[in-house]
Amino acid sequence: MARFTKSQCRPCPVRTRCTATSDSARTVGFPPRELRDLQLRVRAEQQTPDWRARYAIRSGVEGTVNEFAHGHGMRHCRYRGQSKAHLQHILTAIAVNIERLSALTATSEAPPPRPPTAFQDFLDQHGIPRRKSWRTASD
Repeated sequence: MARFTKSQCRPCPVRTRCTATSDSARTVGFPPRELRDLQLRVRAEQQTPDWRARYAIRSGVEGTVNEFAHGHGMRHCRYRGQSKAHLQHILTAIAVNIERLSALTATSEAPPPRPPTAFQDFLDQHGIPRRKSWRTASD
């Protein structure tokens, strides 16, 4: 940990970018070396095409979870007890599936794809292949 006094902080040329504190002094913490090395390794791995392709799949799942949490109130349970809560989740999932199926047209054409997420747009712009959703018949 490093502490900077008022007299050290005030003349700093980038002081305007710092957050304001009551005594105008700053304390900066540094993680242990092992944690810092782990963070650097993980951040470097996140820049690889393989990691981004795996994350593209996860982003679709996260979108579905977000739909349940915000669109269908799944953060709050109507009932007490794990079995009743589980039943509520199952019935809500069935209702969402029926809702999605009813939005399909009766023609033999495939339904229009969902608009891509910002992350999927990023993958497309950089030529990184993204896996198809689990909803499609082929990968």
